[in-house]
Amino acid sequence: MERRTIGAGVLVAGAVGLGCMPMSWAYSRSQRRGESSERTVHAALDAGADLLDTADMYGPFTNELLLGRVLARRRAEAFVSTKCGLLVGDSHLVADGRPEYVRRACDASLRRLRTDVIDLYQLHRADPEIPVEETWGAMAELVTAGKVRALGVCALGPGDGPGGGGSSRPGRGGRPAEAPYAAAVRQLARMQQVFPVSAVQAELSVWAPEALELLLPWCRERGTGFLAAMPLGSGFLTGTLTPGQGFEEDDVRARHPRFTAEMMAANQPLVAGLRRVAERHGATPAQVALAWVLAQAPQVVALPGTKRAEWAVENAAAAGLRLTAADLADIAALPPARASWD
Repeated sequence: MERRTIGAGVLVAGAVGLGCMPMSWAYSRSQRRGESSERTVHAALDAGADLLDTADMYGPFTNELLLGRVLARRRAEAFVSTKCGLLVGDSHLVADGRPEYVRRACDASLRRLRTDVIDLYQLHRADPEIPVEETWGAMAELVTAGKVRALGVCALGPGDGPGGGGSSRPGRGGRPAEAPYAAAVRQLARMQQVFPVSAVQAELSVWAPEALELLLPWCRERGTGFLAAMPLGSGFLTGTLTPGQGFEEDDVRARHPRFTAEMMAANQPLVAGLRRVAERHGATPAQVALAWVLAQAPQVVALPGTKRAEWAVENAAAAGLRLTAADLADIAALPPARASWD
């Protein structure tokens, strides 16, 4: 698999990684199977998708434990990325940026992952009650201590919640909204003054391209890696979902404004366009969607999430798909995705 540099040459990983969240969090609890998920991680590593992206809150904690069972045998083959900064409550998430929490959280993640060092440690959410410089400074101390190799941050866009999403909506009184990720870029500048930001993770896909306006250029100018979360639109861009099929109550898509039956039907032209490009290459719509993400900048790493080994292998193969200028023009001409607020 093609290798891509993250953070001014500090780290290198496969162009397509594996988002591990669906194995333990946010999607269809009834479909989670520990042994099956472990096989998926092994399949991803076999295919060269070595960046394994997790977080202590996924489960919570069970996703790191799952990866730890794989890493006990294959640590040298993996690029381990995990996150801190979010605590799971009974029905909500709470940001915690206290330095003492950061230190405890890192030690706990190291134990669960069965490793001596985390390749990329990301701040999941900044704590509004703690200056981000304090949190970031505590994370920088972990690098000095040899527990972490590099630091990253998950960037919030307008309307973002725990599941991500950077879609922009009109401001109050009909005024134009602030550019997507403008606040995130300001926060990144503050963090950069304390310690280098090696990677930024944010949603990027054909149906959520907002990061292209400000966030990806910020990363490109500084040699910062960009980890593209939800590059398959939470499964929609694979073409395997049917409008009106419904989702389990605990599945985040059951409450997402683009996954109502009406909006899934309205956005079918996106999938149809990806399918047309895929037919030219003998590929799948999912592979074209991932190839589009990788074509946006050389430091982009796509992180499609899946619980199934066959899809992890299919996703990894997208790293070898090269879209032509005509392909990219056809995708650019597709109608923008609609949501229930549009």
